Amino acid sequence: MPPKLDPSQVVDVYVLVTRGEVGAVSSLTPKIGPLGLSLKKINEDITKETAKDWNGLHITIKLTIQNRQAKVSMVPSAAVLVIKALKEPEHDLKRTKNIKHNGNISLDDVIEIAKLMKPRAMAKDHSGTVKEILGA
Repeated sequence: MPPKLDPSQVVDVYVLVTRGEVGAVSSLTPKIGPLGLSLKKINEDITKETAKDWNGLHITIKLTIQNRQAKVSMVPSAAVLVIKALKEPEHDLKRTKNIKHNGNISLDDVIEIAKLMKPRAMAKDHSGTVKEILGA
C-alpha cells in the first residue's frame, strides 16, 4: 500500500491543456486521484482560468495542491507567447492542421517575452534570453 500523503504537503502537478480545456480526464486521474481532489472541480478551475486569454493555444498548467485545495497557474512556453504576440485570430486545432504563423512583432514584445521566460531560460543574462526567443 502506498504511504499516506501529508495534507499540509505542497504538491506541484503539471498538465498540458489545449484550447482552454483539459483533454482526457484519464491522463489527470493518476496524478490527482491519490491527493483526494475532485476532478470535476479542477477541470472547471482550469477552464475558467485559461479560456479568456489562452483559447486556441497549447499551454502547460501548474496545479499547486495543499490542504486539498488546488491553485491554478499558467506556465506558458516561449512559442505560445510569440504566437500570442502575433495577435493572430483563433484557430480550431481540430479542423486546421499545419498552421503557418506569419507576421511581425516588435523588439519590445520580444524583450517582454524574454523577461517572462528568464527564470526558465538557459542563458546567463538577459541578452542571451532574448537571443533564445529570437532563435539566434
